Amino acid sequence: MSLTERFYNHLSIFDVSLALLGLFLVCCLREKLTNKHGPMLWPVFGITPEFFFHINDVYGWVTKSLKNGRGTFLHRGIWLDGSYGAVTCVPANVEYMLKTNFKNFPKGSFYKHRFSDLLEDGIFNTDDASWKEQRRIILTEMHSTKFMEHSFQTIHHLVKKKLLKVMESFARSQKAFDLQDVLLRLTFDIICTAGLGDDPETLAADLPKVPFAKAFEEATESTLFRFMIPPFIWRTMKFLDIGYERSLRKAIEVVHGFVNKMIVDRISKIKEEETLDNRFDVLTRIVQIESQRKGNEIDPSTIRFFRQFCTSFILAGRDTSSVAVSWFFWVIQKHPQVENKIISEIKEILRQRGDTPTCKNESLFTVRELNNMVYLQAALSETLRLYPPIPMEMKQAVEDDVFPDGTFIRKGSRIYFSIYAMGRMESVWGKDCEMFRPERWINQAGQFVNIEQFKFVVFNAGPRLCIGKTFAFLQMKMIAASLLWRYSIKVVQDHVVVPRFTTNFYMKYGLKVNIKPRSLEEKKI
Repeated sequence: MSLTERFYNHLSIFDVSLALLGLFLVCCLREKLTNKHGPMLWPVFGITPEFFFHINDVYGWVTKSLKNGRGTFLHRGIWLDGSYGAVTCVPANVEYMLKTNFKNFPKGSFYKHRFSDLLEDGIFNTDDASWKEQRRIILTEMHSTKFMEHSFQTIHHLVKKKLLKVMESFARSQKAFDLQDVLLRLTFDIICTAGLGDDPETLAADLPKVPFAKAFEEATESTLFRFMIPPFIWRTMKFLDIGYERSLRKAIEVVHGFVNKMIVDRISKIKEEETLDNRFDVLTRIVQIESQRKGNEIDPSTIRFFRQFCTSFILAGRDTSSVAVSWFFWVIQKHPQVENKIISEIKEILRQRGDTPTCKNESLFTVRELNNMVYLQAALSETLRLYPPIPMEMKQAVEDDVFPDGTFIRKGSRIYFSIYAMGRMESVWGKDCEMFRPERWINQAGQFVNIEQFKFVVFNAGPRLCIGKTFAFLQMKMIAASLLWRYSIKVVQDHVVVPRFTTNFYMKYGLKVNIKPRSLEEKKI
């Protein structure tokens, strides 16, 4: 080939490259002009580059984008992924999805396919008749007087016999420790004991490694990657059993194996014993009901149903409360006046009880006393508003629709509503929306105010309103009050506290703290 021919070939390649670059820039400009308020949607790649540019502060980026977009913006995924939809934090839009037109916004196939290996067809991963039936069963059992008494006694026992003993050990040693890890272990033991009838004993003085608990955490985190990459990639990885899909498979095997053994053992005990009147956990009750209905013949499909229930129950109860209380202890370090008001409230309750600050065997709080802790509930609610345990939820539109704010929703759209961003919207909470102010939850008569549920969707809302809300608040208040009254808890200086990007609002590096017993002067009633 002559020099001239080579020159013209290179020139042609240059021309094509220049033309493609020009086309790319024109598409970028057009996208920016048509989507002025939302984040940049790149040609071919959609919102994905923006997501990865802000991977270290996803929730902050989403919040800023929603503020710029007046509460809602459109998104589009990688071309081959075919995903599209909207992100919103407008209460009217959230109410429309969760209540007004509930049937048009189920979990959807996108969510269900990604969680199907771990949750199967459990209550958090299903819609329609299956969801209704599971919710009916759990609602009936969890709201029974016997279960409510059993669950409170479980919280009471494990806080006294486990949590306080571990705290006492750390107070004596004066070693810094990860409070988030301790609380995760405690709530895991509580939910397994109260709901499933077995204590996995993850919380002990030596903080033992528990394969099931570790596997459960790995399974939820590995599942998250299915939301971040196109399906043809994670499905190929699953088929080849490599990367995160391999980790996910192994973790799920441990989780399901542990739960299956628990179920088989429970079925055996029910068959051996004529009555289990001393057991009031939900798993025992639904196993009894199914055994009676099927004449003691439990088939594999029933075992699978029990496993789905157990896995979903653990997911609901383990992380949410512990994550919320971890952020609570962090945030009151920055607001000592709030901590002082909580201590004063506890003092008044103990004064009415007749306790003295020198009581050696100080008993824990009763349900009535916890219900009377109005300011503590306000402080916990304010923590949940700003640091929700589940920062973002997702729905999928069945048919074309239009949101109350005028946003057109195409059939198949994936709608994300940011609970984290909603707590930081001036249009929702006023000019002091980013301030930690528990007083916003208390009226002039000193009573706790339940704010309209579609402004505060931490416990979901509408037909899917969290069944365990009362249980969660009792648990959080018992833990917070019991620790605050006995110990002064200080976050280790220079410890970095930032959220980890996963399904729950974990602290990325945990919550390193030092504790010391409160002085008699501080506890003087």
